[in-house]
Amino acid sequence: MHNRLIFSIAFSLLILASCSNRQKADFSDNTDIDPITEQLKIEIYDSIALSLIDIDATFEILAKGFWWSEGPLWVDELQAVLLSDVPANKIYKWSEKDSLVIYLESAGHSGEDHKDSGFGPNGLILDLENNLVLCQHGDRRIARMDADLKNPQAQFITLADTYEGKQFNSPNDLVMDYAGNIYFTDPPYGRPENQTGEMGINGVFKISSDKEVSLLIDSLTWPNGIALSLDQQILYINQSDPENPVLYGYDVALDGSLGNGRVLFDFKPLAENAGGLPDGLKVHKSGNIFATGPGGVHIISPDGKHLAAIKTGKSTANCAFDTDQKYLYTTTTDLLLRVKLK
Repeated sequence: MHNRLIFSIAFSLLILASCSNRQKADFSDNTDIDPITEQLKIEIYDSIALSLIDIDATFEILAKGFWWSEGPLWVDELQAVLLSDVPANKIYKWSEKDSLVIYLESAGHSGEDHKDSGFGPNGLILDLENNLVLCQHGDRRIARMDADLKNPQAQFITLADTYEGKQFNSPNDLVMDYAGNIYFTDPPYGRPENQTGEMGINGVFKISSDKEVSLLIDSLTWPNGIALSLDQQILYINQSDPENPVLYGYDVALDGSLGNGRVLFDFKPLAENAGGLPDGLKVHKSGNIFATGPGGVHIISPDGKHLAAIKTGKSTANCAFDTDQKYLYTTTTDLLLRVKLK
């Protein structure tokens, strides 16, 4: 409990400090990439990883100055990566053509009731019709942007905001399967003092393609990042509990329910010597998992073997691949980083 309290206070102080400093993302010309510090490095623990990344892979700092960067998403139609700045209540777009620009404001909370909450958008995905779907902390819902990707507007359609009549805490991260079902985590990181809301749990939920909401897991303390295996038979969930920082795997039944929950990887030994906790994750086309955690991004095999670490030197919230998986993009505290893959 003591460690969890420290984590909660530290996160709250980060948000408060960010808001008081009023720093802004860097919109300068990105022709000259910032020099890479010695903290950025690759560590290989298994030769399998050498088919995914070189030990001397190139890092690039693409943008900096965010309050807390999150939810990266590559969008083919835009040839750009979108990312959330949670306290700023904005989504940014970075592309080779335009560098960094504001993509969408008022992206995670709307109206007078939420204007001072300091919590905006988080996880981002594209649905089967290529619409942007968001986790919105302030409005405490999963929503779809009601606008074309090339003409973004702060207009949203609610996909789900309650379960059994009670509001969600602050939906954090999400993934969609081939049938259009959305799986998402609902920790309280977007609530004052990280306090769980009226639902009384930090759950994992599913929104079916016909918008029916079901509770899948109510036993996790701090569920966070979420992803599906390539065959969509396993749901991966990162738990950002400092007392139990682990990556879980759950079998997905034909009806969408979960079973056989098990720990695939324990981050606790890593947390003793590096900052950060398990957060976002993505599954590579090889089937291996790129999971953020203490020290950066960790490459983990489907059976839980630690293959490599991409050391960012800062707490890393999430990551994403481009379509060809030539690059891995990471949202790393106040930075957007890119590292070249094989």
